[in-house]
Amino acid sequence: MKILLVGEYSRLHNSLKEGLIKLGHNVTIVASYDGFKKYEVDFLIRKKYQKALLKKIKNFVYRITNIDLESLNVKKQIERLQPQISNYDVVQFINEASFGCTANIEKDIFDLISSWNKKTFLLSCGTDYLSVGFANDEKLRYSILTPYKNAKDKSFSHSYGLKFLLPDFKKLHEHIYNKIQGVIASDLDYHIPLQDHPKYLGLVPNPVNTNLLKFKKNQIKDKIIIFHGINSNNYYKKGNDVFEEALAILSEKYAEKIKIVTVRSLPYKDYIKAYDDSHILLDQIYAYDQGYNALEAMAKGKVVFTGAEKEWVDYYNIQEDTIVINALPDAKAIAKKLEWLILNPNKITQISNKARQFIEEHHNYITSAKKYLHIWQHN
Repeated sequence: MKILLVGEYSRLHNSLKEGLIKLGHNVTIVASYDGFKKYEVDFLIRKKYQKALLKKIKNFVYRITNIDLESLNVKKQIERLQPQISNYDVVQFINEASFGCTANIEKDIFDLISSWNKKTFLLSCGTDYLSVGFANDEKLRYSILTPYKNAKDKSFSHSYGLKFLLPDFKKLHEHIYNKIQGVIASDLDYHIPLQDHPKYLGLVPNPVNTNLLKFKKNQIKDKIIIFHGINSNNYYKKGNDVFEEALAILSEKYAEKIKIVTVRSLPYKDYIKAYDDSHILLDQIYAYDQGYNALEAMAKGKVVFTGAEKEWVDYYNIQEDTIVINALPDAKAIAKKLEWLILNPNKITQISNKARQFIEEHHNYITSAKKYLHIWQHN
């Protein structure tokens, strides 16, 4: 099959592409960079209005005319790429707004790419109309909107995907869902809001290329190294403030037993190396399942504090705190779990080994690619 993957988040489409190629398929990715992470793509859509003077010009024009120069720039690049991104058997968009454009331009881009190819599918693996709406209606015990709703993070409201609840993005959502063959969820955080939706085709766990992620036996020779990677733009959204509060509780009490390493907003290639020597990795809090950072760290043998709620435990039929540690939005609870590991270092080794096994069993990139192919071919 000839497959076009549109957009990139956290290396999901790259890992899927690698699995599909192993199975003998022809795969192309067209995307802009995922923020500062700079994942590889075949056709890069460049954002030219991100810095200094050009950004000020873009913002000024938008305020005066309601025209977004960056969105128009992205659309023109897509139009120029028509010969290279046409005549594919399957197109999969990573999001309802795969390029971060205005709703009208995203609709135009979706219509163009869909019209140039055959079947069109959508992924739910980031904020979108249904997932944000589900969280906004407070149908979960906590959600990605919790820091926003408790007024911790008013300054970064855009990062919570609240734009998807605006009328023009609701229209975009309805337009896309009317045209796609169906939508696929990448983990339980997106599966839960989609259940019983007529266009929902099921959950395919995030593909992880374990060939690229070397497992390192998690042995403790001196201090236990706790790694905390912060994305400054998503500081509250990821629960970094809660993690820092938990680390403050432990830092004095166990100064002789632990070493805390904190980094901020590293590009992907630097980030993935930065935690190589750590034993424990603090990922995110307001989640029910693991995202890509957590999965890759698990594959490398780290004990990860991340989303691992009861829904996840039940779905995979596993025992709590044996593969990852569920990071609750409670600094004292996180500190208590960290203390348990510090005082029982043998648990770190046990969880590390089981984390790698779990990734190999449930997130293997070739197995995931086969599941995508089955869905695409039968819908």
